[in-house]
Amino acid sequence: MENMDVMVLRSLRDWRKKGQRAFLATVTRTWGSSPRPIGSIMAMCESGAVVGSVSGGCIEDDLIARFTSAYSSPVSAQEAPKEQLEGKPLRLKYGITADEAHRFGLPCGGTLELVIEFNPDPQLLETLVSDLEHGLLVSRTLDLQTAQVLQSHVHSPTDLEITDSHLMNTFGPEYRMLIIGSGQMSEYLATMALFNGFSVTVCDPRIEYKDSWALKGVQLSAEMPDDVVLSFKPDQRSCVIALTHDPKLDDLALLEALKSDAFYIGAIGSRKNNQSRHQRMVEHFEQTQETLKRLRGPIGLYIGSKTPSEIAVSIMAEVLAVKNKVVLPKEMDVAQAKSHIT
Repeated sequence: MENMDVMVLRSLRDWRKKGQRAFLATVTRTWGSSPRPIGSIMAMCESGAVVGSVSGGCIEDDLIARFTSAYSSPVSAQEAPKEQLEGKPLRLKYGITADEAHRFGLPCGGTLELVIEFNPDPQLLETLVSDLEHGLLVSRTLDLQTAQVLQSHVHSPTDLEITDSHLMNTFGPEYRMLIIGSGQMSEYLATMALFNGFSVTVCDPRIEYKDSWALKGVQLSAEMPDDVVLSFKPDQRSCVIALTHDPKLDDLALLEALKSDAFYIGAIGSRKNNQSRHQRMVEHFEQTQETLKRLRGPIGLYIGSKTPSEIAVSIMAEVLAVKNKVVLPKEMDVAQAKSHIT
């Protein structure tokens, strides 16, 4: 599945290139619980077509009702004058009262703020989408008074920032996952990674595994894993996961990954296998426990999984938790949980 931001921006670009009026909505602030995180975007065309999401659906419905009415009549009953649809960005708040929170499906009295940007420049959207499709990271700054937009390439992602005068959001290449090994578990994990918007590369130089891979949408490589890691160039939006159980394939690749900015690096295996891996790396590759601190293993969250599909679920859950900067309780750690069982 393609990165959602790219899908939204591409649809918005296509609408604007056809001369259709459209807007981009961005979640800029949240208070309490909210169904979508800060930085989430959606686009809407004057026809009522919508791509993306800023809530669980109720706020989208309100935006559709509000702005399709404004597009089709001189003055909307929802207080969105037609000239406003051509002018400076609009800031909206949802869920300020308990009744509104209930109406719009915001849990626990949550509140969110949106910025609505009307009729973005199609050429700038064309440039932005092209940059994202080529793997570039782009900072996009919107002037909230003039609606002017500045775009520039940046080297690292930053959190969304909003002031009284500007909205700055970073759009970047999709999250990437490099899986070492093309066995059954790799296919399950790759399926879930694709579903969650990751670009997936699977590396396995073993000839006997080459013809068994059936999942589409994944880039396959038969090169040695450590070489693939080097060419993959893991960054802050990348994870590297070794699933072969073969030190000849896993160890060197993991060592190369540890030199990178990858947000998640891990290898499958039991507690004993993980201890042996650390020992090998210390004895033969001059590593220390400090340099190996980022190497995860046994990987996955403890959910009592035993089958390849369930283990893949636990791994994907851990990857997403780390990606989303969730501090996991120690009880969810596989090694710690099993130490209390055995």
